Amino acid sequence: MTTEPKDQDRLKALEKRIEEAKAETSESHHMKKDYSQAQHAWRMVTELVAGLLIGFVIGYGLDYAFGTKPIFLVIFILLGFAAGVKTVIGSAQELQTQLLDKESGKNGEK
Repeated sequence: MTTEPKDQDRLKALEKRIEEAKAETSESHHMKKDYSQAQHAWRMVTELVAGLLIGFVIGYGLDYAFGTKPIFLVIFILLGFAAGVKTVIGSAQELQTQLLDKESGKNGEK
């Protein structure tokens, strides 16, 4: 059974398309990496905003309960901000540790 030249051209074209698809897959891996970094950034923003909101709610609730209008609100917003910043710093350190571990693992394999 012989393969006609027409079929060989089709097979070569198919192989070329397969190689191009494999190359695109490696490029999409880069996009996943960027997406992962965006997830970390949004996580940090969310943690900071959550600290502020929790501080606001607690401060407002205490001011409402005790009849002291802005004092607890200001105090707990500042405490919420400090807690949010502390959480963001912890997340950044965790991310840095993961990246350093990943890099040291790659360097150890080479």
